[in-house]
Amino acid sequence: MNKPTQRRLAAIVSADVVGYSRLMGVDEVGTLAAMRAHRAELIDPKIAEHGGRIVKTMGDGLLLEFPSVVAATTCAIEAQTEMAARNDGVDEDKRITFRIGVHVGDIIVEGDDILGDGVNVAARIEALAEPGGVAISGRVHDDVRDRLEVGFVDMGQQSLKNIVHPVRIWLWSPQDARTAASTAASHKILANVAPPLSDKPSIAVLPFDNMSGDPEQEYFADGITEEILTALTRFSSLFVIARNSSFTYKGKAVDIKQVGQELGVRYVLEGSVRKAGARVRITCQLIEAALGGHVWADRYDGDLEDIFALQDVVSESVVGAIAPSVERAEIDRARRKPTDSLDAYDLYLRALPHFYAMSHPENQTAMALLRNAIARDRNFATAKYLLASCLTWGAAQGWFATDDVKGEALELAQDAVRLDSENAEVLAHLARQTAFLHGRHADAIDLAEQATARNVNSFMAWSMSGWVHGYAGESSTALTHFERAFQLSPRDPLEFDALSGMAIALLQLERDDEAIDAARRSTQRNPNFSTAWRVLAAALAQQGKTEQAMAAVRQLLQLEPALTVEAFKARPAYTTRAISRLIDGLRKAGLPE
Repeated sequence: MNKPTQRRLAAIVSADVVGYSRLMGVDEVGTLAAMRAHRAELIDPKIAEHGGRIVKTMGDGLLLEFPSVVAATTCAIEAQTEMAARNDGVDEDKRITFRIGVHVGDIIVEGDDILGDGVNVAARIEALAEPGGVAISGRVHDDVRDRLEVGFVDMGQQSLKNIVHPVRIWLWSPQDARTAASTAASHKILANVAPPLSDKPSIAVLPFDNMSGDPEQEYFADGITEEILTALTRFSSLFVIARNSSFTYKGKAVDIKQVGQELGVRYVLEGSVRKAGARVRITCQLIEAALGGHVWADRYDGDLEDIFALQDVVSESVVGAIAPSVERAEIDRARRKPTDSLDAYDLYLRALPHFYAMSHPENQTAMALLRNAIARDRNFATAKYLLASCLTWGAAQGWFATDDVKGEALELAQDAVRLDSENAEVLAHLARQTAFLHGRHADAIDLAEQATARNVNSFMAWSMSGWVHGYAGESSTALTHFERAFQLSPRDPLEFDALSGMAIALLQLERDDEAIDAARRSTQRNPNFSTAWRVLAAALAQQGKTEQAMAAVRQLLQLEPALTVEAFKARPAYTTRAISRLIDGLRKAGLPE
């Protein structure tokens, strides 16, 4: 008779090392020695201290089980805090940094091993944690929020791969902990030292007021606020105050100028919700904190038949209005600057749609505008990295010979980083150019990790990190990073580029049906993007769909008439293992040798 399946509820912790392959490539012996020391001196004793057990190790990863959610989360946070201290003084390229995910769920017990959805969710959650940070599920947060004196940032509902239902995710990092402690201190009695203003346009979204006279509508007002916060964090050009800070003003009469000083922001968004029968009215206004002047205001009317759909409509409308409003306000605030600086910014904005169009003529137009912008402002870092990207993408699409542009592109990208080293997108573009044009994959991965650490909410940083890991042949990591990018910005203007990178990773992982789907979506988003047609042709050929593959090659050759298998192999971007199935598929699809 078969033994019944053993199940139990448990707190599950999944952890792995950030950039482990790169660390091993740089110093295999030193990395293994450091890992052993961290395990023996910190990790293993910390697990035992909190009553946990190591279920299994997986190369650079650990799967742990705890009988208590509080114990599991406490262990994770204490371990990350102490790891940060242990890394002080260690060269960045030799630091061991973990990501940790914590979930509570049903598990299946097989001997000493544990299986089931609870384990799968924990692993998916871990991938969303920041380097050195901890990600927890909503179920864990519900259990620990009143028991632990630590702050988590609400990332909202996240769709996790192969998990049926979305999971609410909360993030903690040592940096967030320091910021939360500083913010809490600023609200105590007489402590009124204001944090410095960010170099970026900075915004706080105050909890919307419930004007309905119905306390049960409070959740709707809070939901509107959270939707806007979540959407705003996708704009890497903005500095957005976390929910935990802005919600300290809930239910209070506030002075906008004081809020700006206390939170260190230039702009404050506030609003209200009023219900009348089956109708609801939502008003919003964006205020420049220091002067108290209105930058933008609007109102929205709708039915309550589907509150959550209305929340989506309002948040999308508000975010769509806020981004250009903030840009206009920043230009107004900068009128004291030389006129030619504003001319440079105008030229940059004019270049953007041509850049995103991704065709040879449009690319040439974008480059001319950007060169003109840089001529007006030699310190315009964003224009420099975008011009470098035009050159890099031009080489990728066969519009320029790689040798003709790689020197100028790298010089522009490096100069942009020198001018704005804290900008995640600038670092991310340098990472891609370092790999694609020069084949320096270890350096590129290091730059990509710096970019994602600078801004964990940046679509661009995660997408470029996906590309550089893909170039290096780390297809699984590349796929994870592309997935993270799409979670942050599912409708990004450069979605077609990330979809192509994802398709290549899927092809290398022999997930050909998914590769075809991603590549097709990329060609639909931008029919002029030859990278997408390359991977589509190869994936179709690997599936034995020869006629469709040959049709894709014909489309590819219309975009890159001189492309051959040998010419593509000669590009420095990819390691051999990164595109072995891509090359094989292109041959099967009929690309000239």
